[in-house]
Amino acid sequence: MTDPQLPAVMNERRQLINLAYRLLGSLAEAEDVVQETYARWYALSERQRREIAAPGAWLTTVASRICLDLLGSARARRERYVGEWIPEPVPGRGDWLGGPVSADPADRVTLDESISMAFLVVLDSMTPAERVAFVLHDVFRYSFAEVADIVGRTPAACRQLASSARRRIDTSRAPSSTERADIVRDFKRAWETRDIEALIGLLDPRAIATADSGGLVLAFLDPIVGRDRIADAWMEIAARGGPTTLVERTVNGQPGLVAEVDGAVVSVYAFDIADGRITRIWVIRNPDKLRPWTAG
Repeated sequence: MTDPQLPAVMNERRQLINLAYRLLGSLAEAEDVVQETYARWYALSERQRREIAAPGAWLTTVASRICLDLLGSARARRERYVGEWIPEPVPGRGDWLGGPVSADPADRVTLDESISMAFLVVLDSMTPAERVAFVLHDVFRYSFAEVADIVGRTPAACRQLASSARRRIDTSRAPSSTERADIVRDFKRAWETRDIEALIGLLDPRAIATADSGGLVLAFLDPIVGRDRIADAWMEIAARGGPTTLVERTVNGQPGLVAEVDGAVVSVYAFDIADGRITRIWVIRNPDKLRPWTAG
């Protein structure tokens, strides 16, 4: 198939993946959305494609609408999920998309707060329309008129949706990357040496630990609340022994940990930190969500 717009169209892939991942919290689903978006592009006749003045805008609109439909059915799918559902973690920049790292400002996966696990978890609590309006406007800087065309609402309604979503985002007390890395490194050291007092000292009194196994591997099903209970649980994990190696890695753009057995990643740990203490720990053990970490 000869398509003079092919280079411009294919150059949108990274942007579409970035958008769909933020909207869905799943790299696997984001890739499916992009594939479906391109399928719809090539389902058009050559004449129809030539008449589209801005292929990138067309692709973004289609991908966003597909994501909106998927988000509408996600709640029912989550009800059948075994245990807690956590967004799919992604490794450092460029690792999971493959190929050379782009200097394009739009390629911000793992580079800003809009990809952090804490941010994605808050996004997951929003309504589908709130999430799409907020991500398109606040993260990707689309105008409310453009957002309105995508979500089928008025610009004023989209402004309200984004405003409602924005109120849920806590941007205060954000520590520096260096501070985050130091705290995660101290957590790793305390866990490896089974220093429960040091572990407790790194945790906020109201800290919460959540695990996602999808029912496929061993993990605690209900969130663990409170630093003492979390420290006890992590000591139990350490006591099981086994050939597990903890490695410091970038998880969704922030310092995190991965657990490896014989070189294979079996768990990914993401953290939220405020006022020098760990407030949230997310443990992703579902093998289906670890594919980007084991693909090479």
